[in-house]
Amino acid sequence: MSQALSAQSLSEDDRRLVAEWAATCAEHVLPLFEAEAPDDGRPRDAIARARAFSRGELDAAGEIRRRFVAGRAAHAVSSFAAVSAARAAAQAAGVAHMGAHALGAAAYAARAAGAAAEDRAAAIQAELAWQRGRISDEVAAALRRIPSVGTDGSGPLGQGLLASGELGEIIRDIQEALGAAVAEAREPVRGLHGGAHDAHDLPS
Repeated sequence: MSQALSAQSLSEDDRRLVAEWAATCAEHVLPLFEAEAPDDGRPRDAIARARAFSRGELDAAGEIRRRFVAGRAAHAVSSFAAVSAARAAAQAAGVAHMGAHALGAAAYAARAAGAAAEDRAAAIQAELAWQRGRISDEVAAALRRIPSVGTDGSGPLGQGLLASGELGEIIRDIQEALGAAVAEAREPVRGLHGGAHDAHDLPS
């Protein structure tokens, strides 16, 4: 009997959608890694492969076998920012295996940005805002299909590093923002005569 897929996996089509966004998040903080290890191309290669997977140029099985390569690059650097940047790239590569890793890529990227700044909290929020500005409607819809962090034990958001501590809080912020955007879009809009209309029913 085949094992049921985790809800955190997403369909392959959805994984290909969110892989591009995950790669973009990881690439934004890649200079923090490359400043310390300019000759180590593993994170950059992982990001490029995530994009190639997104375009349908690479198959999921091959990327699943390679998903740990970029993570090993974290051992080549010492600063918290550079380590987090390497792990953001590794998470982006992991999207081929499980869609929830897209949120991991974003969270590690935000943590990297925070670690490199004097005002850690402000830098994390600024990075999250930058990331949100690069989410298309299609990617947002796919990300909303991932269970809330801490609610599903069959993937990286259920237990372990991504579900706890600062990373868990960052992912919770991302998911809450995605949910808030849906609620705002659905909020009834009052017409001139006091009638309530769904925002989706209004003429463009």
